[in-house]
Amino acid sequence: MTMLFRRLAIAVTAAALVPAVALAEDVTRLPLLGSDFPISAAVTVHAGTDLVFLSGTLAPVIDKTAPKGSGAAYGDTATQTIGIMNSIKATLARQGLGLGDIVKMTVFMVPDPAKGGKLDFAGLMKGYTQFFGTKEQPNKPARSAVQVAALVAPGPLLEIEVIAAGKPH
Repeated sequence: MTMLFRRLAIAVTAAALVPAVALAEDVTRLPLLGSDFPISAAVTVHAGTDLVFLSGTLAPVIDKTAPKGSGAAYGDTATQTIGIMNSIKATLARQGLGLGDIVKMTVFMVPDPAKGGKLDFAGLMKGYTQFFGTKEQPNKPARSAVQVAALVAPGPLLEIEVIAAGKPH
């Protein structure tokens, strides 16, 4: 009877560990070769993991005294990126997720009038690198950044949408 009890105890313990092991393997991130750029070359979300699609997020207004729809109302690209990422972070938290759960990000950018009508990619990266590839949050999503003619609202310089890998089921 003792041998049967031991086998049962081992089986129960092993079964309890499977979800923890599976959880660590639900998402695989492939780093960029020869680069420390804070994105992944590819991200694989394995079967049995929920995907959460967040709608595009615009920057919050930071200066309510600035003219509505002006760049001053939203700040520069870095400031807007930080505001957007904090909004995304809050939305993910409502789902029980965090920024480290983001597997795919798409950034839509408009030319910045303050930069001579050019994209402010450096401003995007200044804000982005505060959230990804850090010691506190090392996970890096697959990411695309594209220039668009305009966003839905005047004033914002970028809109970001993300896909996050949720809890396994």
